[in-house]
Amino acid sequence: MHIDELLALAKTQKSNPNLVLIIPSGWSQGLTVYGGLSAGLLYAAAREYVDLTRVMRSNSTNFVGPLMTEKTFTITVEILREGKNVSQVMVRAIQENKTCVVSQICFGNSRVSTISVPNQDTHNIPSPLREGIIADAEKVTPAFLEHLDLSIQEGGMSFTAQKTSNYHGWLRFKKAPTIFTDAHLISIIDAWPPTLLQMLNAPAPGSSVSWNLEFIHPQRPISGNEWLAYQAHTRQAADGYGHTEANIWDKEGELIAISRQTVAIFD
Repeated sequence: MHIDELLALAKTQKSNPNLVLIIPSGWSQGLTVYGGLSAGLLYAAAREYVDLTRVMRSNSTNFVGPLMTEKTFTITVEILREGKNVSQVMVRAIQENKTCVVSQICFGNSRVSTISVPNQDTHNIPSPLREGIIADAEKVTPAFLEHLDLSIQEGGMSFTAQKTSNYHGWLRFKKAPTIFTDAHLISIIDAWPPTLLQMLNAPAPGSSVSWNLEFIHPQRPISGNEWLAYQAHTRQAADGYGHTEANIWDKEGELIAISRQTVAIFD
């Protein structure tokens, strides 16, 4: 099932608050729904409640519990506040009467301001090469990667006893979306494995606990088949938890998003 179809369903939640969704196993990460997709679905539902003049400025998602594939769930949307310039929206994915994923999203309109500080973050990641793309490997890579291309330029595969805890590379959808929206951007950013898993020498569970995204505006439209540059670094890790940060650039080298995650490692 293509991501466009799933996001289109989530967008109907406003007109059908009792909407029931089921995510196929092809979008799984283990037994659960791929985290990027679950956050993207929540955003797609929330977007319908806010005027289009207000763009997403930040998105904070907590993965409270497992959201399972092949099982029904619902989405609830709550407008926390509709201010003069900013809208705050809370969205939840609920399965078996339990909150599994919750996002608080901040939308804000643009205003005339005397303050302007250009972004200075750039990257020098080499162009993606076919031989660097992570191949789909049954029982080795998550099922959702059948929908995405990841090209590693620095860093290694999970569970290969690497000395580094960074990732540099590129990502894109294998089958281009008709129109690349913010929901697609959220859905694709989380595709890279946690930076720490490559340091392990044997398989062990790892999962995102919390995820904060900030979006840089203004930004140009992104084409559906466009490679996005991704650079993630581990800030610190101890006691079974790691803290990572990532920058995401478009093909023109413009920074479009900043990602921060708290990750749990069960080794």
